[in-house]
Amino acid sequence: MQLVLNNLAVARGGVTVLQGLTLSLSPGRALILRGPNGSGKTTLLRTLAGLQPPAAGSYDLPADSVAYAAHVDGLKSTLTVAENLRFWAEIYGGPGMDLALQSLDLEALAHRRAGELSAGQKRRLGLARLLVTGRPVWLLDEPTVSLDVASVALFAGVVRQHLADGGLAMIATHVDLGLPEAEVLDLEPHRARLIARDGFDEAFA
Repeated sequence: MQLVLNNLAVARGGVTVLQGLTLSLSPGRALILRGPNGSGKTTLLRTLAGLQPPAAGSYDLPADSVAYAAHVDGLKSTLTVAENLRFWAEIYGGPGMDLALQSLDLEALAHRRAGELSAGQKRRLGLARLLVTGRPVWLLDEPTVSLDVASVALFAGVVRQHLADGGLAMIATHVDLGLPEAEVLDLEPHRARLIARDGFDEAFA
């Protein structure tokens, strides 16, 4: 499974925010998206996840190959940790939850309701969903929000194993994930520019 962008442009609220994105990401590789708030990182990930159409250009990525982790953890608070993972495994038809519980250090919390978890524990559970999808392409939007240093390192190990298993990942983040092997894409050169009434152009924010 390869992710290919061909002169892709993406828009937010009907206004193009990124343009001219051309790249190829092969299995076993990770790409870190860098750029200030409002630069289009989330918009790009939402487009690739199939939640909105591109403004121009194209991308090659089957919808059933993608697991998208956004800012919301997507948990049912009345279900236990194990029940949440079992629900998502059945939805996606992916593997069982044992590896997900172990990889994100959730085994001791398996029978606790999601609504009783701390913010960091909820985030780890939200990320554990990735492991029960069976999807090779991970699109991750600020995945380490609410995670402490130890949990960030734990998650980096999960991503590294995903890559070793032939998956690929595109990650929008402001923090160092401890993945020196990952490539970095600075979105600043791809930000669409508006021509102001005074004749000067400025990047859309």
